[in-house]
Amino acid sequence: MRRPCKVAAALLCLAVLLLLYLLAGSAAPPPAPSAPARRPPRLGRSPPRRSPAGGGSASARKPGEQKPPKEPPSLQCMHLAVVACGDRLEETLIMLKSAVLFSSRRLCFHIFAEDSLKPEFETKLKEWPSSYTKKFEFNIYPITFSVGNAQEWKKLFKPCAAQRLFLPVILKDVDSLLYVDTDVLFLRPIDDIWQLLREFNSTQLAAMAPEHEMPKIGWYSRFARHPFYGSAGLNSGVMLMNLTRIRSARFKNSLIPGGLTWEEMLYPLYQKYKNYITWGDQDLLNIIFYFNPECLYVFPCQWNYRPDHCMYGSNCRGAEDEGVSILHGNRGVYHDDKQPTFKALYEVIRDFPFEDNLFQSLYYPLQSRFLDTVHTLCGRIPQVFLKQIEKTMKKVYENRVIVYLGANHKY
Repeated sequence: MRRPCKVAAALLCLAVLLLLYLLAGSAAPPPAPSAPARRPPRLGRSPPRRSPAGGGSASARKPGEQKPPKEPPSLQCMHLAVVACGDRLEETLIMLKSAVLFSSRRLCFHIFAEDSLKPEFETKLKEWPSSYTKKFEFNIYPITFSVGNAQEWKKLFKPCAAQRLFLPVILKDVDSLLYVDTDVLFLRPIDDIWQLLREFNSTQLAAMAPEHEMPKIGWYSRFARHPFYGSAGLNSGVMLMNLTRIRSARFKNSLIPGGLTWEEMLYPLYQKYKNYITWGDQDLLNIIFYFNPECLYVFPCQWNYRPDHCMYGSNCRGAEDEGVSILHGNRGVYHDDKQPTFKALYEVIRDFPFEDNLFQSLYYPLQSRFLDTVHTLCGRIPQVFLKQIEKTMKKVYENRVIVYLGANHKY
């Protein structure tokens, strides 16, 4: 009798563990344990010193000692900015959705939009489930340009795209910021690219990826009629910025030998080169960092992965090794059939119900959709697109299981 009893007990334990895993694997995260999580060190600051004995922080308060000042609100979350005009409402919402799905730390969205889009953004974002809306806050700003002719700026390249040049001037209380175009999708937590700010040296104040991995066939090296950064130029669809440094720096330029501040430089630079630039604000950024290369941190292509990286054959080694981190569907590839792999990613994230299981309702549909894209060069390397998503989802579930168990069991 003992052996059947032991077998029954083992099966019961296994069933309980399976039930806990399924409960923890639901899309809505379980309540966090009561003990507050330790904040990561602030950007640009040294981490808290440890006591010699290796115990708590050396800055622990003594009896009667005043509380230390609270961390400024601008450093309590990761700041993400986007500019949306015209028909870019849905694209922007899907981009924000991808950011919320995978990120761990709190997010602060800075949405610059035409007046007609403001109520739509407010309504749509407030419709998201509370389990996700508690992970972010958002502010919506009008389209404004502090120097020069507003109508000229608004029509530069794409509607309102030049607004990104004025972020250091407008967001005066924000220390650091990630700017992305509306046609971007995050395939891993923003926390990871945010960590690159810690890799800036003392002169670097912004980070972007090269426009092309092969300069000989890149656009800037063949067609540009103005100065550009490096041998292949820069793509500004994903731009990480230390706004504090940008505001305080003086930039070398071809106008005034003594240097100009960021705001002072923008309009004169545009006036000088406006007849020679094709890609608007991106070209102006290339010109700025041509004269100030020491100010730029160049991150690899997997952080700004575009159709050019696979449509003629895979040429982004970082994505091959680590997977795509941030997808940039430029040239409207989310909305036509020229690059069905990019379109599949966009539509699956768009259609994913917030409260559903990530594996069942996002990962598996992606695998299925990719089977229909193998006739394209991008579709022949599905692992490049899936690697980071799979890794991120596994991490999300592991964290949820740990949090769930920690909230219900005291060790």
